Amino acid sequence: MTTSDTAGRARLTFAEHGPHQIVLSLWRHRLLISRLARREVESRYRGSLLGLVWTIITPLLMLAVFTFVFSVVFKVRWNVPIADKSEFALILFAGLIVFQFFADCIGRASSLMRENVSYIKKIVFPLEAMSRVVLLSALFNAFVSTIVLLVVHVVLVGAPPWTAIFIPVVFAPLALLMVGGIWLLASVGIYIPDVRQVIAVVITLLMFLSPIFYPVSALPENFQSYLLLNPLTYIMDQARTVLLYGRAPNFGGLALYSLVALAVAWLGYAWFAVTKRGFADVV
Repeated sequence: MTTSDTAGRARLTFAEHGPHQIVLSLWRHRLLISRLARREVESRYRGSLLGLVWTIITPLLMLAVFTFVFSVVFKVRWNVPIADKSEFALILFAGLIVFQFFADCIGRASSLMRENVSYIKKIVFPLEAMSRVVLLSALFNAFVSTIVLLVVHVVLVGAPPWTAIFIPVVFAPLALLMVGGIWLLASVGIYIPDVRQVIAVVITLLMFLSPIFYPVSALPENFQSYLLLNPLTYIMDQARTVLLYGRAPNFGGLALYSLVALAVAWLGYAWFAVTKRGFADVV
C-alpha cells in the first residue's frame, strides 16, 4: 500500500467518525459504560476497611494540609473578602476538585489500553468506551468532593449560594475536553510507553501552574495571560464563582470553551479510531 493510499484511508476514517459519532457511540454502549464505571469505582476501594469512605477522607486530608501550608506558612492572600481560614479552605478545596478531576482523567489515560489488554484481544469490544469509563469514575470522585465542600460550607460558613446548581454546567466543557484527551493519550501511550512518565511530570507542573493556591491577580500582569492559557484556570474560576461567590457562570465563556473542547474530543475520538487497529500488534 502506498503512502497516498494510507493517507486516503486515514482521511476517510476521520470523515466517518464525525463529532456526532461521539454521542451515538455513548448512547450505543451506555449500559456497558455504566457497568464498567461502577466496577471501576468499587474495585478501587475493594478490600479496604473503610471502602468508599476514602473518597471523602482523602480530599479532606489534602484540604487540611494544603490550607495550613498556604494560609499559615506562606500566608497566601486572595482578592476576595475572606473572614478566616475556613473560607480560604473552601476556595482552595474548589480548585482542588477541578484539578483532581483533571489528574484522575489524564493520569490514567496513557496506560489505559495496556491495563486492559484482554479487551484489545476481543474484536467486538468497543475500546473507545474505556475512555468514558475513566471519565465517569473521575466525575464520581468530583461529585463526592463537591458534596463534601457544600457540607463543609454549611458547617463553617452557612448555606451555600443557590448558584451552586450550575456546577454541572461548569464541569461539562472540561469533561468533554478530558474525554478527547484520554482518547488521544490512550492511543499514543500504547505505542510510546514513556508518555506515562511525561504525563506524571505535566500533572505535577500544572498543580502549581494553576490558580489553586493563589489567585491569578497575585502574579505580575505580564504572567497572568500565560496562566489563562492553562485549560484548568477558567474552570477553576467559574467553579468558585458558582460554589462560593454566589454569581452565575459566564455562559458565553463556557460556550466558547465547549466549542474548543468539542473539537479536541472529535480529534481525539477520530485519532483513536484510526490507530486502534494496530493495538493488538503492539501488545
